Amino acid sequence: MGQIVYKKTKGLTDLPLTYCPGCTHGIIHKLVAEVMEELGLLDKAIGIASVGCSVMSYYFFNCDMIQAAHGRACAVATGIKRTNPDNIVFSYQGDGDLASIGIAETIHAANRGENITVIFVNNAIYGMTGGQMAPTSLIGQKTTTSPYGRNLEDHGMPIMISEMFATIPRAAYIERVSLTTPNKVKKAKESVRKAFQYQIDKKGFTMIEFLSTCPVNWGMTPIEAMKWVDNSMSKYYPLGVFKDIGEKDGNN
Repeated sequence: MGQIVYKKTKGLTDLPLTYCPGCTHGIIHKLVAEVMEELGLLDKAIGIASVGCSVMSYYFFNCDMIQAAHGRACAVATGIKRTNPDNIVFSYQGDGDLASIGIAETIHAANRGENITVIFVNNAIYGMTGGQMAPTSLIGQKTTTSPYGRNLEDHGMPIMISEMFATIPRAAYIERVSLTTPNKVKKAKESVRKAFQYQIDKKGFTMIEFLSTCPVNWGMTPIEAMKWVDNSMSKYYPLGVFKDIGEKDGNN
């Protein structure tokens, strides 16, 4: 028999993903699932599915999953983690869910230092509901609710979530990653691993922000969408670590 070079992670079910071609939700799912399997967390992980394109992520992650109301994933995660402190709890949220209707729940979870992990998928648009402008849509970006492009006077600046959360004292680890090259995908996986390890070590609130693609609502091909992440999104939303308490106790 030949040597196994690649095997699908047990962290994902056998159901086919329902995301549009070129959307990087599938890559993010794969990375989160692989990390959970490699860290031996599948039997103790509890995921919170948000409302948005990832609403059916409870079909895809091969661990216990709960569906939260729109924007309330961190509130649900808080309740689950406090009643089950030995479980690993993560939310999976888009930018509309987290940065708009759920911004209060997410900020206060970080401010309390809740020992949970947030997987934040930023594709700068409302994907599932028709391509409306999101809090993270870029200046000049055309959406169904900003057909002439987002402008500063009417809409304000796009919210820089990672930078904002890095100012919260009890946030333990905040990083923004991308998926446009194999090296960046590898780096993103290590960031997810670190976030889960920090939760295992009870360091506190962790969040990984992914710059993700939405080729359909952006009106681009998958290749064009990847280039737009590099050439436009990454310029406004720079990649990197914005907060890392390192070896310090996350409860201090």
